[in-house]
Amino acid sequence: MAILMCRPDHYGVEYEINPWMHVETGVDREKAGSQWQALYSTYRDLGQTVELVDQAPGQPDMVFIANAALVHGSTAVLARFRHPERRGEEPFWREALADRGLRLREVSPAVTFEGAGDALFVSDRIFAGHGFRTDIEAHRELARWFDVEVVSLQLVDPFFYHLDTCFCPLAPEVVMFAPRAFSPQSARTIRALVPHVIEVPTWLARDFICNGVVVGDRLLSSTGVEKLDGELHHEGLAATALPMTEFLKAGGGVRCLTLELD
Repeated sequence: MAILMCRPDHYGVEYEINPWMHVETGVDREKAGSQWQALYSTYRDLGQTVELVDQAPGQPDMVFIANAALVHGSTAVLARFRHPERRGEEPFWREALADRGLRLREVSPAVTFEGAGDALFVSDRIFAGHGFRTDIEAHRELARWFDVEVVSLQLVDPFFYHLDTCFCPLAPEVVMFAPRAFSPQSARTIRALVPHVIEVPTWLARDFICNGVVVGDRLLSSTGVEKLDGELHHEGLAATALPMTEFLKAGGGVRCLTLELD
């Protein structure tokens, strides 16, 4: 697996577009750099290829690179951000992904879509969120471009504004998710379609432990994921807990800092 990351050279909480963000809180940039470096080094230690994109000044959320696009095979569906504060990122992501030889696709002009933050593959399906950042109309376009079934899931808790904050694929038939982040019907859909689920209570999900990435038999996630060691061990996984406190201030964690390229 190749991974794309963006070093947090200009990261900070400079506006408020989700309930986690409070500009008066401030970010310890040195600590944020150390936490990002720990994740980068962990990927490298696990044998992953990590490529870097430079963060542009004035684009503090570029570090949350998962929102840039959904990438699968040689195709990347680019983000069109909901909030004007993030739209300045779009040309940088277009250039970075084109430079890597990917075939670029864009959703229709009136539709918003926030990349792998709201669309994740589980086996041969895409599970896609809507309700806060991504329009449900984008799901039909994903289905056409990737020629797969797209399962639409409604997000209802503003603290879990992207799918990847409350839903984590662990294996082709295993996911971890926070049921109360979804409408009751969407939670039932997940349970019906995925043979094995680990259900995470809201209080624990708010540590962003569902915002994780699996590498081999290891789940990399935020501090707190170790509370699920028993459930993860049953699925053949071990947890690596990484402090993400500075990124939680903007509503991000391990997966938010990661864009998987395959």
